[in-house]
Amino acid sequence: MAEATIDLTIVTPERAVVHEEVEELQIPGAQGYLGVLPGHAPLFSELKVGEVGYRKGDRWFFLAVAWGFVEVLPNHVRILAETAERANEIDVERANRAKQRAEDRISRGGEDIDYQRALVALERALVRIQVSRKAHQPSYS
Repeated sequence: MAEATIDLTIVTPERAVVHEEVEELQIPGAQGYLGVLPGHAPLFSELKVGEVGYRKGDRWFFLAVAWGFVEVLPNHVRILAETAERANEIDVERANRAKQRAEDRISRGGEDIDYQRALVALERALVRIQVSRKAHQPSYS
């Protein structure tokens, strides 16, 4: 008998990013990362800035996502994200520049700095850099 799978759909307002059958996944929910296997109990959660990882066979695939919602059903997961990028789509130089800008804003300080916005920009840049590195590892994409 074949292993049970999950029908994974990841979409943004601009495009459908993923529609695949997967064996397991990890999702950055609002209260922390969620591990999902076939037959998972239904749930609905906000999506935070983070890394979505999913496994097909013995290979893992990763995306950087930011904000949105996730719906988990026993054999279907829908992720509606504001942004989602596969590891091989990430412009690493752009992510490094965004990281540097955020770090500069935070270290500069002052009343005119929106610290929360700068911290989110830094977190998003760091996730994008982390995910892009996985595109170059043998068992990841």
